[in-house]
Parts: sequence; structure tokens; C-alpha cells
Amino acid sequence: MRQLMENRQFDEERALYHLQECDIRNCIFAGPADGESALKESRDVALWDCCFSLRYPLWHIKGFRMERVQMDEKTRAAIWYADHGVIRDCTLEGIKAIRECSHILVENSRIVSPEFGWKSSSITLKDVDITSEYIFMDSRDVKLDHVSMKGKYSFQYMENLEIADSVLDTKDAFWHSRNVTVRDSVIKGEYLAWFSDGLTLINCKIIGTQPLCYCTHLKLVDCTMEGTDLSFEYSDVEADVKGHIISVKNPRSGTIMADNVGEVILENSVMACNGKVVERA
Repeated sequence: MRQLMENRQFDEERALYHLQECDIRNCIFAGPADGESALKESRDVALWDCCFSLRYPLWHIKGFRMERVQMDEKTRAAIWYADHGVIRDCTLEGIKAIRECSHILVENSRIVSPEFGWKSSSITLKDVDITSEYIFMDSRDVKLDHVSMKGKYSFQYMENLEIADSVLDTKDAFWHSRNVTVRDSVIKGEYLAWFSDGLTLINCKIIGTQPLCYCTHLKLVDCTMEGTDLSFEYSDVEADVKGHIISVKNPRSGTIMADNVGEVILENSVMACNGKVVERA
């Protein structure tokens, strides 16, 4: 029979270690004992309306659900080596909130976690507001839908990433990534997607200096570009851009089509550069 715990406080080391088939409601994980790893190695656990202020609470947990759960900044490295979880209507504020996890849905939640989602797979963020300096480093099979993100070095060394209807305020996003598709989104940042392979941008607004350099298999469809100087250097690219590009420099191969290009710079190339830049008549 499934257990129920409610209206309790836990602060001891491994307070609910290897808990199984349990609903936890209105509980607080905090206190003077300052214990770590409260729910380590648990199975089939649901948390409702709980608050956390202790380190490493959900490590090696399998089959979990969190709704209306608050994890403050003291909840460091909250969810590691976990799989098959749902996180809904929650707040995650501790550093390194999710790492080396798989098959997790995060929905309608707010996240402030400088190193979020590293080395994970099959993660979905939907209707999420996230601030993360390094998000999803070295992860794969990730989906973002209606996500508002603020960060710096985002989505690096990733593989198989899909983003839709999102706003990304970032910097060196998608470096060394493979097989990334972004649709109907705004991407603001410097040095976007250098060294990426298989990046496709569809109906996106791209903002910032020196984007999309050293790329292979790069494709832009119905995109706009703002403040994008020195674009596409040493990239293999097929691009259809609506509106103006400030400048294009030394594209390696392919065709870049735009309504207007302020300057095409073909100089001091360190490799053969045969890319074409075409303005619409």
C-alpha cells in the first residue's frame, strides 16, 4: 500500500533514504541538523507543496514527481543521477540543480541555477523561465518549448537539441553542438554557434556580433539578423535572410541570400573561401 507523509519536517542525514511508493505533502526539508541526501536512492516518490533548504536531496532517485515544490539557493546539486521524473509548478534555485539525469519533464517552473542540466539526456523544458550561466553542457536529446532563458555559455557540446517559441538571451550559445534545430525564436548573443555542426534556424531573429562562424552544415530559413557584423566567417552555409545583414566575412561555402548586405569582406582568408553572397533584386 502506498505511504503518505504530510506536515512534517526533516533535517537529518539521509532522513528518508531509499523511500519507496510514497506521497509526501506539505513537508519541510531544513533544520539545525543540516543533513544531506534526504531522499537518496528513493523509488516512486511524489512531492507536493514541499520546501527544501538542504543539499543533494534527490540523488539516484527513480520515478519521481514534484509539484509546487520550492528549492532555495541552499539546495545545492538537488537532482543528480535521477531518471523518469516530472517537475511541475516548481522553483529550483540551487546551483547544479540537475546533472547526469534522463527522461525528465520540467513544466511551468522557474529555475535559477548557474550550471543546469549538464551531461543529461531526454530532458524537456516547457513554459519555463530559466537563468543559467552554463545550461545543458554536454547533454543530448533535449527539447525546449516556450522557454525564456538568460545565460552566457549555453548549449555547448550538445547533440540533438530542439527549441521552439523561445527567447534566448545568451552569449556563446551552441558552441561545438551537433544537430540543433531552433524554430520561431529570438536568439540574442555574441559569437553565436561557432564550431557547430548541423545547426538549423527557422523563422528566428538573430541578434549580436560575429555570429555563425566556423560552422558546418549550417542552414537559415526565413530568419532576420540584427547587429550581426562579421557573420558566417569560414562557415559552410545555406542562408535565406529577410532584411539586412551588417557584414559577411569570408564564408567558406554555400550561398547567403538577403535583402541587403552592408559589406562583404573577402580578405586575409586562411583557407579557400568560395561562399556566395546574393542580394535580392
